[in-house]
Amino acid sequence: QVQLVESGGGLVQAGGSLRLSCVASGNIFSINAMGWYRQAPGKQRDLVATITSAGRENYADSVKGRFTISEDNAKNTVYLQMNSLKPEDTAVYYCNVRVTLAGSDADYTFWGQGTQVTVTS
Repeated sequence: QVQLVESGGGLVQAGGSLRLSCVASGNIFSINAMGWYRQAPGKQRDLVATITSAGRENYADSVKGRFTISEDNAKNTVYLQMNSLKPEDTAVYYCNVRVTLAGSDADYTFWGQGTQVTVTS
């Protein structure tokens, strides 16, 4: 019903930058929130940053001041600008959206397939 396509991951040296993008498409009436989560090997999936339709942003403490989340509502796209990357930022990054589907009153959550970010020291 909703497809998420992520891009922008890759390999970067510590101190470098990457920008992740996630485009949502499908039977969407409204996007209520979008965000990014990450999962390192052997660890649980953790919140990185979220942004609501009202523009309210939330960040994990570990990325505050280094990462910035933004959205383009017209394109159903969320971005994650990652600066001053550290080796501990290495993980698979997943896009997450909470939407109201067309013809429905309920909210649904969808996940992207994930994009690998690797930061070398």
